[in-house]
Amino acid sequence: MTKILLAEDDDSMRGFLAAALRRAGHDVQDYADGEGALQALEREVFDLLLTDIVMPGLDGIELARRGAELDPAMKIVFITGFAAVALSSGAPTPAGAKVLSKPFHLREIVEEVDKVMAA
Repeated sequence: MTKILLAEDDDSMRGFLAAALRRAGHDVQDYADGEGALQALEREVFDLLLTDIVMPGLDGIELARRGAELDPAMKIVFITGFAAVALSSGAPTPAGAKVLSKPFHLREIVEEVDKVMAA
């Protein structure tokens, strides 16, 4: 079982993702913003950070950067509908981070999590 921190500001998307990952046997803690997710990263160790890139306040790239500083072994997957724009902003992303572009099927996210954790 993978311990996943999910940060997604869209309530519906967060609910669907969390439910699909839990059905697949993962332990998921989900947050609606980067600030709440960062507080969780400061308190606990997670195997995987699954984060939207574009969020109000602390965005996913900064969340991932700070998360990687706290735990360099944590895997990171970005989920976004704005990958090209968000990743071209010049902000450095943690090494090895994967990007999954919306829209995607829930099965795809579960498969991607399994692939990233097996690597």
